[in-house]
This record gives sequence, C-alpha cells and structure tokens, in this order.
Amino acid sequence: MMKEASKDKPLVGWRVLVPRGGPWGDDVAGRLRDKGAVPVISPLINFAPAEDTAELETALAELASGAYSWLTVTSATTVDVLHSYGAKIPSTTRIAAVGETTAAALKAVGYPVDLVPEKDNSAAGMAAEMVALEPEPKRILCLRSEIAKPVLSVVLAKAGHDVTAVVAYRTVGVPATDRVMRDVGNGRINAILVTSGSVATQVREQFVEIPEQTVILAIGPRTARDSEKVGLPIHVVAPARTVDSLVGLLAGIPVPPPTAEALAIAETGQVDMKSLRDDK
Repeated sequence: MMKEASKDKPLVGWRVLVPRGGPWGDDVAGRLRDKGAVPVISPLINFAPAEDTAELETALAELASGAYSWLTVTSATTVDVLHSYGAKIPSTTRIAAVGETTAAALKAVGYPVDLVPEKDNSAAGMAAEMVALEPEPKRILCLRSEIAKPVLSVVLAKAGHDVTAVVAYRTVGVPATDRVMRDVGNGRINAILVTSGSVATQVREQFVEIPEQTVILAIGPRTARDSEKVGLPIHVVAPARTVDSLVGLLAGIPVPPPTAEALAIAETGQVDMKSLRDDK
C-alpha cells in the first residue's frame, strides 16, 4: 500500500524524472527523496569538448593563476566542464552565475558564488548588473556553450572591460534507457523536471508519447518559453529559477492516478543511472 503524504513528506507518491546527473542531479534527487518522492536520475544532456580545447585549457590555466577579476558561468553544464577539468579558481576571482540552477551547481562542487542576477536571470541581465557593479575596467573570463549567443561578452566589452570569451563545450543529447522510456510512456514517472531549453529539446525528441496526466515542470519562465518553442507543453512554471521553487510546486499538486500499465509493474525504490545501465 502506498504511504500517504505528510507534512514532513509532502511528495510521497511522486516519481520524478531528474534530467541531469552529476553533483547537481544528486543534490536534486536528495531533496526529492527527503520530501518523500522517488527520484529517477536520467541525464538527457551532456557536454562534449569544444573544437578548440587548447583555447579552453589556456584560459583555465590563466584563471588558476589569478589573471581574471571575474568568471561568468551561464549554465550548469559549464560547471560540469569546470569540474571535469579540476579547474582552480583563486579567491581573488569573483564568480557570477546566471540563475539559481547554475549557482546551485557551482556550490555543489565547491565553488563560491558572488553574484546572481536579482531581477533578470539571463546573460543580458547579468551583464547589466556587472556593468553597474564594476565601473572600472576589469579582466573577465566568459565561458559559454557553442550554440549560445555571445550577449554577455559583447555587452561587457562595450562597457570597457577586458573580456576573454571562450567556448567551453558543445551540448549533446544522451539517450534515455529502455526502462526510463517505458516508465515515461506508461505514466509510471508522473513528473518531469525541465531545467533548460536543451533538456526540453531532449524530452520532446526522446519521449514522443507522454501521458496527458504527466506533470511537466519548467524551472522559470525562460525555460518555459524555450520548451514551447520545441513543442513541449509545460504544465507548471516555477516562479523562481531555483530547485526549491521547482520541487516545492509538486507539494501543492495531487499525484496523478496511476495508469493500468503502471500498476502492472512491480514497485521499486530510487532509480539511478548505474542501476539503469545494469538493467539493459
């Protein structure tokens, strides 16, 4: 018999797809588990090296030497890149993060966060706050994905800062396992977290048939708009780009009734990628 939700465990009954792995995915899974939900960690995106890895390695070496006053990080995937390189960020370099998702990813791997835009959680919003904060020229390292527009670096450079803009990675999709595909299709996974436009694209492309009762949540209005562009319907939008805001929304939503297909599958506990890969 399924346990009933309580004040301490308000998410009992929810089985939630966490679309990113690594420290950030583990952190989100832990928060869901603490509230009674069953997290299913299934990374749908990963990063691949940029075409010019030498440029990135040079920039990271300069970063470690204290050459930059600021480092700007615009996505959690950039944090994955920094972590994979074992990047050293001296205390003299301040770190600016676009959005709480990116900030949380930085903190999860031990990097401090000095600035998160208060009003506009976008590259343009962060650029505006940094220009206001730093009236004198500073040396700034801007890391971004291959497909991202260089909005941040362009605005900072026009304001007189010495900007080094480097492509840190290419975003690539990661195929979900057969088990995850099955559980999304039959409604056993009854909530999907969408944390970026890249994740939205993979959800739309990989899960062609998503039951109508499955709740799809977007982390903030920007991600919701990106989801709409790729034809992914969003049912709930977190008012803030934070994990707590996203996860907290589920507590006020009734758990969708299980489908007949879902009821036919034996109950299991937490699912992670290792068990999923072994299951194939």
